[in-house]
Amino acid sequence: MSSYDQLHRQCRTLESLFDAKLTTYSQIASTLTRRNQDVEANGSSERWRDLEVEVEDLLGKLTEANNQLGKLAENPDKLSPSMLRAIQRHRELLNDNTRELNRTKASVKQALDQMNLLSGVRNDIDAYKSSAADALLAERGRIDSSHRMTDDILEQAYETRAEFGRQRTSLTGINTRILGVINMMPGMNNLLSMIKSRRRRDSIILGVLIGFCVIVIFTYMWQ
Repeated sequence: MSSYDQLHRQCRTLESLFDAKLTTYSQIASTLTRRNQDVEANGSSERWRDLEVEVEDLLGKLTEANNQLGKLAENPDKLSPSMLRAIQRHRELLNDNTRELNRTKASVKQALDQMNLLSGVRNDIDAYKSSAADALLAERGRIDSSHRMTDDILEQAYETRAEFGRQRTSLTGINTRILGVINMMPGMNNLLSMIKSRRRRDSIILGVLIGFCVIVIFTYMWQ
């Protein structure tokens, strides 16, 4: 009977510890299913993993104690009906605890999968935003470069126009000075007129002389 009493007390102790740890594990695991819950930031991640290891270790010890009680139940003549009912009750609690742990672990796995999926989607969105921002910055750079080139061309055009204006002003000034010099020398106009008249007279004389020579030549040829 001492073996039964020892195993019975061990099962009750393990069941109590398991129930407390499983409750804490379930509470921490529930935070994983909450939206916008940063598990890594608030330290729940490592605590959840530690508790999972502890709960699984307690379940293993509880299973081993129940297996030993089961071996004792193979000889029902050595046990009282109340002992057999207690052994059966321990086995039922073990099955319930195993199902509850598996259910909680499945919920945790599903929550983690969703978190990883959402994290991947957020990373993809951030990468897309970063790529789009880089493309916009590059396009903005090209536009700014085009604007600078246009400004340079306009500046050169304005400078060229200004240079033409300066040259036109300079030529106008030179022409004005030449006309002023000519107007200051009235005799020069007369001289130019005389030169033109003499050239005209010389041209007439030369034309008459050439005509006379041609007539003489034709007369000589006809004789």
